[in-house]
Amino acid sequence: MERYPNISDHGLIGDLQTSALVSTDGTVDWFCCPRFDSPSVFASLLDADRGGYFRIAPDTSDYVSRQLYFPDTAMLITRFITPDGVGEVTDFMPVAGNRPTDRHRLVRLLRTVRGSMRFVIEIKPRFGYGRAPHKLELSDDGAVFSADGMELTLNPVGERTVPLGEQGLGVERHGDDLRLTRTLREGETAGMVLESMGGQPRRIPPAELERLTEDTTRFWRTWVGHSTYRGRWREMVARSAMTLKLMTYAPTGALVAAPTAGLPEMTGGERNWDYRFTWIRDASFSVYALLGLGYAEEAAGFGRWLRDRAEESVGEASGPLKIMYRVDGSSDLAEETLDHYEGWRGSAPVRIGNGASDQLQLDIYGEAMDSIYLADARGLGMAHQGWRSLARITDWVCDHWDQPEEGIWETRGGRMDFTYGRFQCWVALDRAVRLAGRRPRQAQLASRRSAPCGNGWSAAFRGTSRHGGLEVDDHSHELRMREPAGFVPGGIPSFGVPPAGRGARPAGPGFGGSAWGRGWSGGIRRSSR
Repeated sequence: MERYPNISDHGLIGDLQTSALVSTDGTVDWFCCPRFDSPSVFASLLDADRGGYFRIAPDTSDYVSRQLYFPDTAMLITRFITPDGVGEVTDFMPVAGNRPTDRHRLVRLLRTVRGSMRFVIEIKPRFGYGRAPHKLELSDDGAVFSADGMELTLNPVGERTVPLGEQGLGVERHGDDLRLTRTLREGETAGMVLESMGGQPRRIPPAELERLTEDTTRFWRTWVGHSTYRGRWREMVARSAMTLKLMTYAPTGALVAAPTAGLPEMTGGERNWDYRFTWIRDASFSVYALLGLGYAEEAAGFGRWLRDRAEESVGEASGPLKIMYRVDGSSDLAEETLDHYEGWRGSAPVRIGNGASDQLQLDIYGEAMDSIYLADARGLGMAHQGWRSLARITDWVCDHWDQPEEGIWETRGGRMDFTYGRFQCWVALDRAVRLAGRRPRQAQLASRRSAPCGNGWSAAFRGTSRHGGLEVDDHSHELRMREPAGFVPGGIPSFGVPPAGRGARPAGPGFGGSAWGRGWSGGIRRSSR
């Protein structure tokens, strides 16, 4: 495999506080600890020489590999096929629980299914995004890698009474890195547990490892079993749901947009952002999807997290809410560039933090309010204080819906009047009115449902434009959302995506606030406040 595997050639494992990527050649090339947004320990995904990695693979380049998940779990199997045999590496992270912790375990199990296989294990951590030098301490029971207050303990699986050498494990020290070898014959197994802040190394008894495996399997299968989906695509839906769950920080209920940072939108490009944070938009959509599958607990957790952000109102240029936060709710996302990293396949610069965190993106208010509305409909109501915070946000939306913004596109070249943001303002106001009517809540919302979209019609395209004053016909995903959101009734050609797809011009009547105000009782009209 080349120095940088395809991004798609990875599996994701995690413990609901952090996660790791494992490539199809058995390399853990991305792992941050102790949280999703913590500095990396392994990051060869972003720099093959300086990033660090943890690789288990056959001691030959003559192999074919495949990856699959153990059914209904987040336990990843990488299977190697060589002329001499078939071997597997099973990777998983035992669930860390609902309390923040610095202790996280990465379990790697080796097994030879047929024939024999000599495995090579290389452990080369590079702490603090490759900026913090580390030390290695070896003992008869394992090893400890340490740097700047962070430790990784390597605990081999086996009985304490048998020396490692007699177990067939070859140990080579290369500076402060480690190289191990182990030959397994058909039916034989081995394993190791890499644990953060685990103290001195110890042997892991096989019975303990079996309990870890059984507990992790039981957790994921129980969680998948709570899904209410019974359609024909059950396996694919369950895998997607587990991926969303893996990106959830259990102590707060926040969902990260992605577990990675610095990967490019296109090879060699410069749009290499850090997505290890909780976007109001992305998390709201994720909760919407999980609620649709019956996962009310995840929705309730995110709802509590969002309520706390609404009560804090730390946003400045972004309004009462920031567009993104760290998983613990803090908002310090200062952006910096890792100039010593070359980037995935040379895609530099590699960025951590996110400079867009205080942008004004009006659509987040509609997306957040819609998820709250759906949760309320499923019986996950809010207390009085939470409602008061939402009422304040609603008042803010009423006063600022017509402001230019950076928008969902996160433009860094100045604000514009984006149609999608104003449409989502209508969603925010509509859901606030509905929430107020569903419960005995006090709020002056009689004239709140007033989304401003009069500037969003394009005469040239005879359809909606991305933003006022500029003809951009590349926003079909925006159009698709307006009908299910209740903004327009179904079957209106102007708002549907034309059959010809991207590039075709939708046809239909004009798009303006006054037109819909006259023609549809649920439409838009600007009210005087």
